[in-house]
Amino acid sequence: MKQVGLVAIGRNEGVRLEACLQSAIDKVALVVYVDSGSTDGSLELARSIGCDTVELDLSTPFTAARARNAGFARLRQVVPDIEFVQFVDGDCEVVDGWLETAQQKLAANTELAVVCGRRREKFPEATAYNRLCDIEWDTPVGEAKACGGDSMMRVKAFEQVGGFNPTLIAGEEPELCVRLRQNGWKIDRLDAEMTLHDAQMTGFDQWWKRCQRAGHAYAEGAWLHGNTPERHWMKDTLSIWFWGLVLPVLALGTAWFTHGWSLLLLIGYPILTYRIYRRMQQQRNLPAQDAALYAIFCAIGRFPQLQGQIQFHQRRLLGQRSNLIEYKTSKSMN
Repeated sequence: MKQVGLVAIGRNEGVRLEACLQSAIDKVALVVYVDSGSTDGSLELARSIGCDTVELDLSTPFTAARARNAGFARLRQVVPDIEFVQFVDGDCEVVDGWLETAQQKLAANTELAVVCGRRREKFPEATAYNRLCDIEWDTPVGEAKACGGDSMMRVKAFEQVGGFNPTLIAGEEPELCVRLRQNGWKIDRLDAEMTLHDAQMTGFDQWWKRCQRAGHAYAEGAWLHGNTPERHWMKDTLSIWFWGLVLPVLALGTAWFTHGWSLLLLIGYPILTYRIYRRMQQQRNLPAQDAALYAIFCAIGRFPQLQGQIQFHQRRLLGQRSNLIEYKTSKSMN
């Protein structure tokens, strides 16, 4: 494992950060922790465990992409000949055996730029929102178009495409993977346990803001790469606009002229919910209760996602830099 380094990023993750760093500290050549303005002693904790640390400059807006790039740069500075880098969020723990599995897969297949595995929610039964996260992360095994925040990457490939786009407030991993695939690299999702995530998502408002982030990411990803042959995130973006704005405006805005008949268009929402429910049962083999939970929240999620889309385009047209949409409360970060 001397050819593997690890970059962890975080902000006020508290005990979750300690669990994250302890899960990797003696298993790789170097662990670099990048802090984005924590006030809970995260930097001191990381140093006491034996991690190298980077404290981001407060004068530049924080993004996960910026933090990962800074951690990678520090890793390369300290260990110049490192071949692979595992990225992990500070609220996640690396599962025993994952680092070896991922390193072996990358070493054996030189076409691979990224490998990821199964990220699981640590306490999926604690809240419905935690459960939704766990379902969302159970993506198909095999060659993939994108990875998430936890993944192992080949240093050569990462550097070839210039790393993460530091201006993105969300969706930076799929955007990086678009550029990797455009340069002939492949991404693979392994049938292996990778990380345990502790969301501590307890309220509807947190879930709503998380969906806003997703909508913003879809909009920005489509703006950057929607004109490529694969039409990156264009289908998702158009779906958000249709269900979040076009259909309700048509149904409600023309109700007076149609004597209420246009309200029948709202039947589309239960139909959408049922289609998602059936797909999750057939493709993911989810229990009926989980499939129903996921389907209902997917349908509702079009509205906060539309908010995120509008925020992106509003700021783009005004020439403003996008701000982070925080969904973790101060309570959940301590």
